[in-house]
Amino acid sequence: MTDARNVRTIVVGVDGSDASVEALRQAQSLAVPLSATVVALASWDVPPVYDGYVPTGIDDFDVRAREILQETVATAFGAEQPANVETRLVQGRPRHTLIEASRDADMIVVGRRGHGGFGGLLLGSVSSAVVAHAHCPVLVVHTPDAM
Repeated sequence: MTDARNVRTIVVGVDGSDASVEALRQAQSLAVPLSATVVALASWDVPPVYDGYVPTGIDDFDVRAREILQETVATAFGAEQPANVETRLVQGRPRHTLIEASRDADMIVVGRRGHGGFGGLLLGSVSSAVVAHAHCPVLVVHTPDAM
């Protein structure tokens, strides 16, 4: 990417956290002047089960993930979803789906949810993986109270 005018798609990792709400807002503030599309991407996966043991209540992960995606977009933008914002739900683990999405994106935006011994200095596992392996630039956003 050599020119900001070439930015057409900004993918945002969405998981329902305050950090992902802020990531959506920041992506939108970048997208509007560039006439870019914001893709709010959420992922879901079925947890691994062990031989013959399938616990009850482990279905409908996609339904709940879609609800979280819609709730997060509504929290970020209110009742009116901006025309340039799309939602996408993908089956898979978050780090893998975001890295794959980066192949066709001009930028990835993720929220920082890392918790560790150094607090604000650490990235979470998903944001660290995306920063290390994405095929496009990555912006990591902190929640306003974490700044």
